[in-house]
Amino acid sequence: MADFWTTLGSYLSGGMVWGIVRALILIALGALVGRVLAGLATRVFRHSLDPHQTLLLRRVVFYLILGLAVASALHQLGFRLGVLLGAAGVLSVALAFASQTSASNLISGVFLLWERPFGVGDVIRVAGITGEILSVDPLSIKLRTFDNLFVRIPNETILKSEVTNLTRFPIRRLDMPIGVAYRSDIAQVREVLMGIADRDPRCLAEPEPMVMVLGFGDSAVNLQFSVWVRRENFLAVRTDLHAAILEAFAEAGIEIPFPHRSIQLGQGPMLPVRLEGGETSGG
Repeated sequence: MADFWTTLGSYLSGGMVWGIVRALILIALGALVGRVLAGLATRVFRHSLDPHQTLLLRRVVFYLILGLAVASALHQLGFRLGVLLGAAGVLSVALAFASQTSASNLISGVFLLWERPFGVGDVIRVAGITGEILSVDPLSIKLRTFDNLFVRIPNETILKSEVTNLTRFPIRRLDMPIGVAYRSDIAQVREVLMGIADRDPRCLAEPEPMVMVLGFGDSAVNLQFSVWVRRENFLAVRTDLHAAILEAFAEAGIEIPFPHRSIQLGQGPMLPVRLEGGETSGG
């Protein structure tokens, strides 16, 4: 036991304690300077970068300064940085082979950052999922769906899939398919629909609304009523226009037909049908 304390005392008296203290001071100063410079970089570039890029810049600046401080601290403790960097390189290669999926997601994240198809706060549709982007991270993006579910989608899936950004532009076109009876006056139908759009201030006058005849269906003439709205009004206008169309068509006597089917069995007379609470009828 005496030899242990003698050895420990000689080790500490050799200046190792002061080396450790200097290393800790360097790391603390690096963290402080990194935080200050990260905040400064954020303020300088806040007008030219979106929220995600601003967050990424803050992290890069902070960890770069902190990494330099840690390297200086290791040098103070007598570590050979060349040997450490060589070992880190070998370890990085080994980890890359062991985690190919993560590496693929990381590389995909770099491409997404460069292309910038969306940002934090946008609403996107990808892989059958629609939601608001909460964060864009190096390996994945996080979404919040409209029914308040949290969804994580790997960056590789995003890069390989078709992505629809629903909030990229300030206005959207609302397309409403409508079927009217064959005996309807198409000019009257067009006038009624355009009147609905004119009375709703949320429907934009430019681009102007339009009514198109798409074709002839089994039971109806198929039309498309299209109006342009601001993206924040899209869902509300879609709901209100459906109700307004039903009411306006009822007042104008315009019929929205539904499919009819006639069934005849063989060549004989019609089968008798008994109505509940009524009499029997038949051919």
